[in-house]
Amino acid sequence: MAEVTYEIVEHDGGWAYKAEGTFSETFPTHAAALAAAQRAAGEQRVPGETDGIVYEDERGNWREELSDGDDRPQTRVVDKD
Repeated sequence: MAEVTYEIVEHDGGWAYKAEGTFSETFPTHAAALAAAQRAAGEQRVPGETDGIVYEDERGNWREELSDGDDRPQTRVVDKD
């Protein structure tokens, strides 16, 4: 099972969380960034609906798969402050 880590970091004159190399919006306080990361981590674990997906792979071939709505990653929030 995949794991997504949300890390609280100083960013752009404030605070943000970073997940898989991408920064969130900037928050004015550490507490606001932490609350947003905890909310995002919780939402990431919520199951969805099983649905068909269509995508193009790295070779340019179109693929069809069934995406299981219960296939959600584990999440955690890391706060070194």
